[in-house]
Amino acid sequence: MSWKKYFTPVATGSESGMNSPFSGIANSPGPARTNYSSYLPDVYVGAPNRVDRYSQYETMDQDSEVNAALDILAEFCTQKDDDTDLPFRLKFRRQGTNSEVSLIHQYLLQWCKLQNFDRRIFRILRNVFKYGDAFFIKDPETKKWFYVDPSKVTKIIVNESEGKNPEQYFIKDINLNFESLVATKLNITNTTGAGAGYTSGGMVGSNPDPSATTSSRFQQGDSEYAIDAENIIHLSMSEGLDNNYPFGNSLLETIFKVYKQKELLEDAIIIYRVQRAPERRVFYVDVGNMPSHLAMQFVERVKTEIHQRRIPSATGGGKNVIDSSYNPLSINEDYFFPQTAEGRGSKVETLPGGTNLGEIDDLKYFTNKLVRGLRIPSSYLPTAADDGQSQFNDGRVGTAYIQELRFNTYCERLQSLVGHVFDSEFKQYLNEQGINLDLAMFEVKFEPPQNFAAYRQSELDNARVPTYSQMSAIPYISNRFAMKRFLGMTDQEIAENERLWREENEEDLTVQQDDADASMRGVGVTGSGLDADIAAGTEEVPTGDSEEGGEQAPPDTTTGDTLGGGGGETAATDQTI
Repeated sequence: MSWKKYFTPVATGSESGMNSPFSGIANSPGPARTNYSSYLPDVYVGAPNRVDRYSQYETMDQDSEVNAALDILAEFCTQKDDDTDLPFRLKFRRQGTNSEVSLIHQYLLQWCKLQNFDRRIFRILRNVFKYGDAFFIKDPETKKWFYVDPSKVTKIIVNESEGKNPEQYFIKDINLNFESLVATKLNITNTTGAGAGYTSGGMVGSNPDPSATTSSRFQQGDSEYAIDAENIIHLSMSEGLDNNYPFGNSLLETIFKVYKQKELLEDAIIIYRVQRAPERRVFYVDVGNMPSHLAMQFVERVKTEIHQRRIPSATGGGKNVIDSSYNPLSINEDYFFPQTAEGRGSKVETLPGGTNLGEIDDLKYFTNKLVRGLRIPSSYLPTAADDGQSQFNDGRVGTAYIQELRFNTYCERLQSLVGHVFDSEFKQYLNEQGINLDLAMFEVKFEPPQNFAAYRQSELDNARVPTYSQMSAIPYISNRFAMKRFLGMTDQEIAENERLWREENEEDLTVQQDDADASMRGVGVTGSGLDADIAAGTEEVPTGDSEEGGEQAPPDTTTGDTLGGGGGETAATDQTI
């Protein structure tokens, strides 16, 4: 197999693009040469215990608080639109035509239906939050995404010469499931018995460190497939500013220590209750004046009589054989001890069990610390028995609103880490479908998380509207200034409001204009202007023949003579001045 299948020859000349962009020296090599003394790509396998961490995250997911917290995060980050029932929305940077907007919405609906995002998007984001990564193999023909277990991704080949651009993903145990759109075998976590918390299938114990093997780090292992990066969709919780690049960081990594402390404390509480919760009985056996050695023998004999139950044997062979079996102390049995006339004799007393079994304040502390580590507000995930009885809080004031606002911002930040991947993949899907549009005019984003921002805006509106109504009645204050100052509207919102108001009141504006023209026309003035009125008056002067075709008599002169008429020529007269 040729090495050219995996590597690209790199020229070392000054015009090859390999020179350092950070230096003014023309022939200085780039970071791919100075950092690794080679132009070959580098192999990234993540942290040495990356695969083992995945199994630990599976174990942490079995905890009720961690499981509920991951569900809340995924639910808030995958809210669906009420009209389209899609987890995405379109944000337009510039206004498109109705046909463009309708076409984009139609293909977005088609793309989401192709990938089954209506039922898969919750689990996709939940796995991203839990593992820190989510890998998919994109079918070049059908464009469907097939899920890949993160533990099956053994290594990633990254091109250092092109700014750490991933080129190939090595994936093992590929077993396509076209029904559920899964590409690899899923590991099953052992939650009981020996080795609990680890996964089967040989995942734990594998050594992903290339230096620990004698073969080359670029060598393809058994049941591994090298897939080009353009056919891999990689959702990562990493911004590229940590040591785990190109792999992401799980949200559970920050609470790993707290989880272990909480787990140890829970085990200690259970052990304490098992050991100290049962009641104990103290038997005072009266031995009289017996010597010490005889007294101990007598006590042991009484102990044996109490702890053993004598029952007939079924295998006695026709003889009266009595077997002794262990008889645990029961509250349903009575004990009989003889006493002397002076009242001396044996007695039994009961010691109470543990008295502080209901004090679990230390467990509540670590549970609250774990929930706070995942940024979950206390109103969303009750951690005590009395928290579930609290009434609905709209979060207007106090700490509750601060927690919910921070949680809302946190969910938006999580959406931004993976949202750009969905945006780029949808735009690539449009190009592959032959849709010729300006892809820069819109952006695919997740629906905003469910929060109490609407209640907050409603409270602000209720407080601002009365103030605006009072100030707009003052004739010395402009309405536009009042909108900006007392309603908090921006210039864009004011312009948009004016445009919409004109569209809604277009008929009323036309009627008012017609009434004004009619009233002015009654005094000889029209809305067309002075020049138009003069031109209209000139057109009304009759010229030429009359309508009947006859001739009109000329007007009389001051001398009584006529200037003409009867169709004859005008008579000439001599005038002496």
